Amino acid sequence: MDGENMGYRIGLDLGSTAIKMALVRDGDLVWSRQTPTAPGQAGLARDLVSAALDELGLAEGDIAGVAATGYGKRLVGTAGRLVDEISANARGLFALSRGRCRTIINIGGQDLKVIRLTEDGLVDEFRMNDKCAAGTGRFFEQAARILDTPLESFARLSLAADQPLELNSTCVVFAESEMVSLLAKGVRRENIIRGLHHSVAKRVGHLLGHGLVSGEIYLDGGPAQNQGLLSALEDELMLEVKKLPQPQFTVAFGAAIQP
Repeated sequence: MDGENMGYRIGLDLGSTAIKMALVRDGDLVWSRQTPTAPGQAGLARDLVSAALDELGLAEGDIAGVAATGYGKRLVGTAGRLVDEISANARGLFALSRGRCRTIINIGGQDLKVIRLTEDGLVDEFRMNDKCAAGTGRFFEQAARILDTPLESFARLSLAADQPLELNSTCVVFAESEMVSLLAKGVRRENIIRGLHHSVAKRVGHLLGHGLVSGEIYLDGGPAQNQGLLSALEDELMLEVKKLPQPQFTVAFGAAIQP
């Protein structure tokens, strides 16, 4: 057993909408949980750590290391290491895909990232759009509020759409107004949601551009749990897009195993 995998390691991903924790032992994810981001992120992170220790019957001395990543990584004073979010994402997905992943599409709370990996799982190139909330997790949350529909229902409703619909607005503010207008006209929520998914897929396609896609493609981040979005991406890219069983914890896992 090498030094990297000895004992339990904790990875904390302090994102803009959620704080995720991954507890790893010998390279395997053994416990994970998330909580909404709110003031006092350091305390929320400590609560996650305490919950893991309590539920697994561990003591602080059983933890070999704690690493933090994400927007709020510098708020966790107990973290022994601060890890770059792009590197953590690449390392985590490469490991969890057993070395098959070559392209990552990560939809975070306030940004959209695409990352190309080398055959060794290192970051070869990445692009990020953090200038506009359209196409991010925050955008999906706002859409859910406007449509009065739980995010968990988006996939099912999108797949039940009966008419193609394209949202014309690329700005999140205008897109919100457009959704309100479509609802007022009696357009079915199912069709609006499918149009939303395809709008986000087009934004991803533009960010990928030419030459960034290679090998197996994985959709990552919390919105990757939305099968309707994944299907829209496959339609837009005309390629198979895969996802992990727990895509929201990939970055936290990658931080935990980072050497």
